Amino acid sequence: MKIAVVGTGYVGLVSGACFAEMGNNVTCVDIDKKKIENLKNGVIPIYEPGLEDMVKKNAREGRLRFTTDLPSVMDGLEILFCAVGTPPAQDGSADLSYVMGMASEIGQCMTGYLLVVTKSTVPVGTSMKVKEAIRRELDKRGADIEFDVASNPEFLKEGNAVKDFMSPDRVVVGIESEKARKILTRLYKPFLINNFRVMFMDIASSEMTKYASNAMLATRISFMNDIANLSERVGADITQVRAGMGGDGRIGNKFLYAGIGYGGSCFPKDIRALIKTGEENGVEMTVLKAVEKVNDRQKSVLYNKFLKHYSGDIADKKVAVWGLAFKPETDDMRDAPSLDIINALLTSGCQITAYDPIAVKTSQKIFADKAITYAKDMYESVNGADVLMLLTEWKQFRMPDWNDIKKRMRTPYILDGRNIYEKDYLTSLGFCYEGIGR
Repeated sequence: MKIAVVGTGYVGLVSGACFAEMGNNVTCVDIDKKKIENLKNGVIPIYEPGLEDMVKKNAREGRLRFTTDLPSVMDGLEILFCAVGTPPAQDGSADLSYVMGMASEIGQCMTGYLLVVTKSTVPVGTSMKVKEAIRRELDKRGADIEFDVASNPEFLKEGNAVKDFMSPDRVVVGIESEKARKILTRLYKPFLINNFRVMFMDIASSEMTKYASNAMLATRISFMNDIANLSERVGADITQVRAGMGGDGRIGNKFLYAGIGYGGSCFPKDIRALIKTGEENGVEMTVLKAVEKVNDRQKSVLYNKFLKHYSGDIADKKVAVWGLAFKPETDDMRDAPSLDIINALLTSGCQITAYDPIAVKTSQKIFADKAITYAKDMYESVNGADVLMLLTEWKQFRMPDWNDIKKRMRTPYILDGRNIYEKDYLTSLGFCYEGIGR
């Protein structure tokens, strides 16, 4: 199939590479000339395991191309995926200017039947707005060209996106025509050849499914953080509480981890956008407002423990930070808890030495004007430290040489923001250990 993917960000590039991997003829389109030139030269703008090799392989074999010229790919095009950004506006709603600009351009240059599929995360009703924008441009041209719109939200986990795309647990598709159903069935059948898990529904339900799914996952996280904070006060251990809850088949154990709050490119902005959509339609999203409030508060828990431990006297304390990305296997720091924690530490006059396997360059851009030292490895970061804060649960942080770390630190104090260490073991080695809800 001949496919175009507009937008070469996280969703667009992964989608384009994976569609090409299955034998399709894919062109990724973006208005960013530098990004497109870099992609043509094999320079990938994001870190995602397996993505670079897949992009280079399919580009080399001629199935994956990159351009800034959308009209040049229109002849013979069967499907166009919209994967442009929908950043949060000032009021929390999703900024649809890139989506609508793309829709207008499609109407101006399409040459034959086209299935336009919205893959960006957009509020309910956006696909119909895209349809109207395309129709307006066709009417201006006096062009009677048939087209369909569909919604196909992504459910990719950063750090596991390629695997998720190539072997999805389900594919959600919103359609309004049988023709669109047949085209998308043909596209996704090779991905799900032994167990066809494409869920067709109306377009509005498809758009809502994306937001509702992320909102549910975020809700579980904030719920567990609330329970963790209470557990700590009453003498319970959230790791044992989690195990007891997860054993119930109605609940399960996924996304029941207590920690320092969620971040990333999806949960924060999608929660805000869904709350805003509720406001616009006269529905108060009471639960989601609480979810967001709990998450904002949770990002300060580790800092407050540190402050209490030193009775408020933390100026000039040396802090070793392990992990900057909002989760492992990515360099994404959008809304990462590390941002709030580091800013609070800097405001208090602390000296920070940070280490992250991948996200250091991202952090250097974000904190360009801040006095943060970046260590060459995890052990160098703890030299002379008064505390070690674990913010991201990268695998290489899970079993360090604690004896070496204790010798390097000025004060053997661990703040485990992800509850990955055994308190009793570290205490036996002479560390002061604090986790979340323990």
